[in-house]
Amino acid sequence: MSGQGLAGIFASVAMICAIASGSELAKSAFGYFITACGVIVLTIICYLGLPRLEFYRYYLQLKLEGSGEQETKLDLISKGEEPGAGKEESGVSAPSSQPTSKSHSVQAILKNILVPALSVCFIFTITIGLFPAVTAEVKSSIAGSSAWGKYFTPVSCFLTFNVFDWLGRSLTAVSMWPGKDSRWLPSLVLARLVFVPLLLLCNVSERRLLPVLFKHDAWFIVFMAAFAFSNGYLASLCMCFGPKKVKPAEAETAGAIMAFFLCLGLALGAVVSFLFRAIV
Repeated sequence: MSGQGLAGIFASVAMICAIASGSELAKSAFGYFITACGVIVLTIICYLGLPRLEFYRYYLQLKLEGSGEQETKLDLISKGEEPGAGKEESGVSAPSSQPTSKSHSVQAILKNILVPALSVCFIFTITIGLFPAVTAEVKSSIAGSSAWGKYFTPVSCFLTFNVFDWLGRSLTAVSMWPGKDSRWLPSLVLARLVFVPLLLLCNVSERRLLPVLFKHDAWFIVFMAAFAFSNGYLASLCMCFGPKKVKPAEAETAGAIMAFFLCLGLALGAVVSFLFRAIV
């Protein structure tokens, strides 16, 4: 998942460069779309060239051989024969195997991965609920007439979030604490609720109900760094732990379920963002 963080950093740097160059909004938008189109074309070229790589062909052949062997065993079982019968007749004993032919129950898999699935949903509900609907409206209290005023949101909000989100996602490559069965994981996920009042009480413009308790820019930057880091680290942990809590044959289904709950969290976060913005 660290690739998403890198993409966010690239977009944030592009925004800052566009502001620094003083280019018009229309030209900046054109540059963004041209860059996106270039990346898509490059991706298509890489996708078409992938089958030519020896690495790809090797593992594809392994997968095809494994699938063919499994189909042969299932055919023999359906005919009432044992896969190792021929070897046993020749005096060579073969280990008996009973392939599981029944489909894996989605309900059973969901029951096993319910904690990481709900956790990743909750993580992105909180994240999208606050970022960028609330965080992008925070204004600098020390900029005055300096250039920091126009760079505050791109740097303090978007660049800070994407950098620390990427760091959190990348940390899972060397550390995966807490473990997949630890109670600390859902506890840390629930603890992210603390960012709701912390960010709502920053210097958000057009306030209606809440006072400003954290007016200085440094408070907002620190909160954003912790908010983004916890999002990247905990979300990556949940997405990694989900398929690991089931059997290898069920991992693909578990991954699809985890992706569904991630998208559900994004949708719920978009809805909750209107509520958070309304109570500021």
